Amino acid sequence: MSENSSNNAYWSANMRIIVVSLIIWALVSFGFGILLRPLLSGISVGGTDLGFWFAQQGSILVFLAIIFFYAWRMNRLDREHGVDEE
Repeated sequence: MSENSSNNAYWSANMRIIVVSLIIWALVSFGFGILLRPLLSGISVGGTDLGFWFAQQGSILVFLAIIFFYAWRMNRLDREHGVDEE
């Protein structure tokens, strides 16, 4: 029963990381790039408004950051639960 609860804790933590990452990605790409663009248009970044920057470059950079965060966090989670690849 202990192994089952450990598996459940592992997958629960894994799903929590995935859900939070997807929420952040959706907020940045859809929220800041599309829905909140009129509110962000007064802020200038690199010669263009912040909403356009999020739609064109910011969402891609945040997506890459999420990928690296997910890999780092999953490696740590794997070590915590003894399922790492070492």
